[in-house]
Amino acid sequence: MYVSFIKPVLDFILALFLLILFSPLLLFVYIMLALRGDGNPIFYQERSGLHEKPFRIIKFKTMTDEKDADGNLLPDADRLTPLGRIIRKTSIDELPQLINVLKGDISVIGPRPLVMRYLPRYNKEQARRHDLKPGITGWAQVNGRDAISWDEKFRLDIYYVDHVSFGLDLKILFKTIIHVLLGKDESPANSDIMEEWYGN
Repeated sequence: MYVSFIKPVLDFILALFLLILFSPLLLFVYIMLALRGDGNPIFYQERSGLHEKPFRIIKFKTMTDEKDADGNLLPDADRLTPLGRIIRKTSIDELPQLINVLKGDISVIGPRPLVMRYLPRYNKEQARRHDLKPGITGWAQVNGRDAISWDEKFRLDIYYVDHVSFGLDLKILFKTIIHVLLGKDESPANSDIMEEWYGN
């Protein structure tokens, strides 16, 4: 009942409220990124959603499109801009995903949606993270984020899938707000880019 009906309704209401609340900030960041002249301020990428169905995630663009002499994109760390680093640090880059919530692609809370190339790398247990809609924030994000191992992230994702409830979602939402307000950085030192996962 909660997952199939109550959670989607709450997602829509909360996402709409937050979009209205943060609309001045979203507009300001959009303009700042546009003035940098690095192309579209919005970044789209295909991610795996519920039951591994692909969808296009919407985020603020934090990296340039710089390429090497052979026409290949430079490493992510070399393309991350100073403004992009601030936007990531404050999690502002995640706010456009509220549009994904309104579209029904994701939930406010759930396992983070990962890139499609990871799909063949999951074992059977890890793949269970797709039994629920992914989320903007989740149990793994408020319990270590990038400072914990991939195995621990997946363990926390599966815990959420098995224990999803209104009470747990409230706890995650509260902890997310606290982390953002306090500027709590749970990423490894000097790391602004998520480490690639190659499977077990």
